[in-house]
Amino acid sequence: MTDNVHIRPLRDDDPVPSITHLLHQAYAPLAAMGLRYTATHQDDATTLRRLTRGFAFVGEFAGEIVATVTLYPTESAPGACCPWYAEPGVFSFGQFAVRPDLQQQGLGGRLIGMLEKAALARGASELALDTAEPAVHLRSWYDRLGFRFIEHADWSTTNYRSVILSKRLLP
Repeated sequence: MTDNVHIRPLRDDDPVPSITHLLHQAYAPLAAMGLRYTATHQDDATTLRRLTRGFAFVGEFAGEIVATVTLYPTESAPGACCPWYAEPGVFSFGQFAVRPDLQQQGLGGRLIGMLEKAALARGASELALDTAEPAVHLRSWYDRLGFRFIEHADWSTTNYRSVILSKRLLP
């Protein structure tokens, strides 16, 4: 079924409340682990702000948004959230979610592959992310996709230490 999911850029008429709901659903198991990711509890205004800060994409199936991810360019402003994200050519991604009943069917991998191409097309040499250090299952999945550990980060908005992971992009 996930082969029938169409991945496309976010449109102005895409319903932000539906994306917020998707994020809450997809991140619920992490919340149940006691991990306070922003996506576990954010409101629609936060969802919209995070979507429009970068290049947002959605996965659509039968008219419903079933996946989302946002690609962020290198953070060039002083005080970037972590040193690695400020490195030239390092793009990152966040708000990565797949509807729970579609997880573990290859859609997440398709989204990562699309992100790699989109980042390369915009001049990136690395694709990075952060996730909770205790989320061992996620860290293992990213490791299998070729991401490597870079550094730790401790955000004021979460209740865990994060790991910054990154992957070299090859043209």
